[in-house]
Amino acid sequence: MPDQTTDVLIIEDHGPVRILRMNRPDKLNALDTALTVALRDALVAAGDDDDVRALVLTGNGRAFCAGADTGEFKDLRPENQDLIHRRADLTCAVHTLLRSTPKPIVSAVRGAAVGGGAGLAIGCDMMVAGEDIKFGYPELKHDLVPALVMTNMVRHIGLKLAFEMVATGRLLGAEELSSEGLVNRVVPPDTVVEMAMELAEACARPGRMAMAAAKTLFHRVGELPFEAGMAAGRDINALMRGFPKQTGAGK
Repeated sequence: MPDQTTDVLIIEDHGPVRILRMNRPDKLNALDTALTVALRDALVAAGDDDDVRALVLTGNGRAFCAGADTGEFKDLRPENQDLIHRRADLTCAVHTLLRSTPKPIVSAVRGAAVGGGAGLAIGCDMMVAGEDIKFGYPELKHDLVPALVMTNMVRHIGLKLAFEMVATGRLLGAEELSSEGLVNRVVPPDTVVEMAMELAEACARPGRMAMAAAKTLFHRVGELPFEAGMAAGRDINALMRGFPKQTGAGK
């Protein structure tokens, strides 16, 4: 696929790695409906493209993503229930795809990653943080609830810290994110994409079927009782004997 640029999302292919770059820098890449639709469609397309082996999700400009675009809130009123539900379903679809897409996804995060932006950043399989990162869920400061990002949050962040972040809106910087094991690398802000590409390229080397099975199993066993998790692992252990050996991209 050739490089593509839309109004709100830049899509770049670098060999087997596809970069999805949110492109609303004047709004700190805040998530409006158009950007959320573009992200959903791009994740579906990448999952279906055998030439794509890994992805990097990042933002254009000085921020990763400042969360929901509050400019759209005027349309999300109680009398517009259909619109409210469609918007919520769209957001849920994006977060579900980050996990269900059978390709590893690395977030490259600098500056603000708050609210829905924090949800996108931590919802990826790995995360590279710039030294200038400000990460958190400040919704309650505005009498809102971080409802659609909470499921991922409590799977990644310890419950006491997660509740404090939700209840007080406290933001975490790079040092604390690293000490809590929430990021894979901390680097200067201008190099977050470069480091994320290194991780994504490493993930692109194994065979496609093996990596897809590994990602699926990884997320599945975390939520299963021990015996069920071992049974799921046994099934993949037997299945992987039939995987084609890695001889080149797309295998």
